[in-house]
Amino acid sequence: MNYPDSVQFLYALGNEIQTAKLGLERIRAVLDALGRPQDRLRFVHVAGTNGKGSTCAMIESGLRAAGLRTGLFTSPHLAEPTERIRFSGEPVSSARFAEAFDGVHRAVEDLLAAGSIDLHTTYFETVTAMALVLFAEERMDMAVLETGLGGRLDATNVIAPELCVITPVDFDHEAFLGKSLESIAGEKAGILKSGVPAVFARQRPEPAAVLARRAAELAIPVDRVEDWAVSELEIDAWHSRFRLTGRRELRLACPLAGAHQVENAVTAAVALARLGLPSHAIETGIAATVWPGRLERVSTHPEIILDGAHNPAGARALAAHIERFYSQRRVRLIFGAMRDKAIAEISGILFPLAAEVIGTAPAQARALSPDAFRRVAAHPNLRIAATLPEALAMVAGAPGEDVVFVTGSLFLVAEARAIIGGKP
Repeated sequence: MNYPDSVQFLYALGNEIQTAKLGLERIRAVLDALGRPQDRLRFVHVAGTNGKGSTCAMIESGLRAAGLRTGLFTSPHLAEPTERIRFSGEPVSSARFAEAFDGVHRAVEDLLAAGSIDLHTTYFETVTAMALVLFAEERMDMAVLETGLGGRLDATNVIAPELCVITPVDFDHEAFLGKSLESIAGEKAGILKSGVPAVFARQRPEPAAVLARRAAELAIPVDRVEDWAVSELEIDAWHSRFRLTGRRELRLACPLAGAHQVENAVTAAVALARLGLPSHAIETGIAATVWPGRLERVSTHPEIILDGAHNPAGARALAAHIERFYSQRRVRLIFGAMRDKAIAEISGILFPLAAEVIGTAPAQARALSPDAFRRVAAHPNLRIAATLPEALAMVAGAPGEDVVFVTGSLFLVAEARAIIGGKP
């Protein structure tokens, strides 16, 4: 298939939420048929609820600064599925993407015909297999893999990593991962493996206890972010600088906006230190990180900021940023989300900070209808826009002192980037 056909086929497969039959049997069978590419690679495996993508991007950038040829596998994408698979910082070409899809798809079809698997691999399983094949073909020195859903039964959990990293655990995908923080943390802890060291970001007490218990059961060494000290912190709306002291001292400049990115940068730095990278590579790599769609300013007149705050923890991080840096300005919020998200809780965190809320929907089948906001969320100045272009038109004449945040879903953020252009 060509690239458009391969993408269309992947979308037709559906994501894990639509078609999930969680388990590793299918992905293992497919990778066996493909010659077990994962056995020819070195990995950093990252799970968690929030900050996974940013942390992966910073770890990969640090590895690249140390001179390694790197692979990076993350999800979801913003504009094109090729963004999910990166070679040394650059998305895979559409031709290589289609070629890898053909190889994986043929293997899946052969296994189905032989009765060796019960269903076609899902979108995420298929792209995971594609990434592993491509990274092996490129003979990457190390690949950084972000889990998709959970950890224990996530398709990425077929690898033998050199390091496991768990970012903050919070509520998300409760229908699949459990209703309590303990059960969600148990699923994330499923990536931990005997003999493989781990790095744990700062955690709430319930997940911290679960992760500590599992690490003790496996008798693995753990580096905890809270054992490193942050000092001399300078932070503004767009960057942060600080000194990090632990087994060594690092001077870090984080180019990603938000106080929560300080924690992600620390987690990435501790992971890179555990891997034995020199300090200059850690510092240079983190400073060079690019991770769009998270507190990303894409327009200055009016000022428009995009942030994929799609769960309560992400909403709290965005709210803290607004309160810290935009409390003296009139905030307008364009909000759209998927039906399976905790809309009432997220809106309860964000909507009180806005003078005006425009409820809309990304162009996705799973999107919550904009009219539903009148039932699930309260705001004295709530307006409805059927589409994002309509919502953006409503704020086009905003006064210069106003600031517009587009949030609630990474799909909405991706759509906004495509319309506005992704640059100030």
